[in-house]
Amino acid sequence: MTDWIGETFTSDVGWEHLETLVDIDTRMAGSDGERRGAEATREALAAVGARNTRLETFDVQGWSRGSAAIAAGETTQDCIALPRSPSGEVTGELVDLDYGLPSDFDRDLTGKIVLAASDVPDWFDRYVHRREKYYRAVEAGAAAFIYSNHVEGCLPPTGSVGTEAAPIGDIPAVGVSKEVGARLTRRFEGESVTVSVDADAYDATSQNVHADLGPDTEDAVLLTSHVDAHDIAEGAADNAAGTAMVVEVANALAQREDELDTRVHCLVYGAEEVGLVGSHYDANGRDHDTIKAIVNNDGVVRNRTLLCHTHGFEDLIDAAERVADRMGHPIDVPPELNPHSDHWPYVKWGVPGYHIRSDTGDAGRGWGHTHADTLDKLSVRDLREQAILLTELVVELASDETEIAHRSPPAIAEQLETENLAEGMQVIGDWPY
Repeated sequence: MTDWIGETFTSDVGWEHLETLVDIDTRMAGSDGERRGAEATREALAAVGARNTRLETFDVQGWSRGSAAIAAGETTQDCIALPRSPSGEVTGELVDLDYGLPSDFDRDLTGKIVLAASDVPDWFDRYVHRREKYYRAVEAGAAAFIYSNHVEGCLPPTGSVGTEAAPIGDIPAVGVSKEVGARLTRRFEGESVTVSVDADAYDATSQNVHADLGPDTEDAVLLTSHVDAHDIAEGAADNAAGTAMVVEVANALAQREDELDTRVHCLVYGAEEVGLVGSHYDANGRDHDTIKAIVNNDGVVRNRTLLCHTHGFEDLIDAAERVADRMGHPIDVPPELNPHSDHWPYVKWGVPGYHIRSDTGDAGRGWGHTHADTLDKLSVRDLREQAILLTELVVELASDETEIAHRSPPAIAEQLETENLAEGMQVIGDWPY
């Protein structure tokens, strides 16, 4: 039976939900807009035939931006506060650390205001996350952190600081565009500049969305995304598209429920952008042995070809390759670990999980985490095509004929060490072993 393919390729269910989410003013973690996005997602899942649709609330550190500025010479340079930056005003010598690689922080930065780019050079052997750069600056004694976009277009980047133990960061942190970063370095490096941030931190509540499809088995395949987004843009690609994908795949699965041997649990998290809070909350309370596999959608629809990070699980590689062969459509399946996004609170303990995103090549996150993460960058064709592939993948994973072995936590830790990811995770307090 292939009728579901034609119906999915002509469906507007996912795209209409995508429009619903981006038209909410802000879906920042802990905000009323995030809750409205979660409620709309619950209603959308119920409308396509999922059962037991509900919200589960949890506490989260709330944060809202006021103003931010960089005073340099007689000028004021444009910037935005990074979420969970503390409020404060500091003055110090501006030091450009270029890419902000680990070795760039091997100096006394006491009282300095450091600037680091958002990318890494091609020759470096791993990605250095924003939070790693921030906490290396903190450890080196810096007074403030400036995060400079590597993408042209006068777009300052956002992205949270803080840790699970200390959600509000240690020093003021701001993002600047590539152009402002270059201007600061050319005109003011070595001179005294002032960084100021005004922000509000408060207790708040977020929520996860739950729904079920298929038989009422104890074991489940988790079909996941996150509904929250940074407050500076629509959050279309990151991650309204992922949540729209969950709804579209759920719509297709509802037509194929008799093919599901294992329950499919739709789980749309809150508060991903501020430390994977929603997925940590769920992972800490869920029996990992009952999770057959996770299909986490974060970064889909940004380009045509799907990229499925498989985190060293050979059975996940095999399943995705079988689907690609059966559907006659390419799917990239890198085996390396990717310790970011909502699969990680489970994968780090050996639960089989994909991180599903679009293969964007050298563009990486592209417009994500900037004002330009808007609906016009996405294509309904890509949403529909990827929904067909992911529906087939979920059915494959849910089949009794598909066996997926868990891995041991020591094996995951060893792979992190081998792939040179352990040190950075230890710096930002994300090393769990």
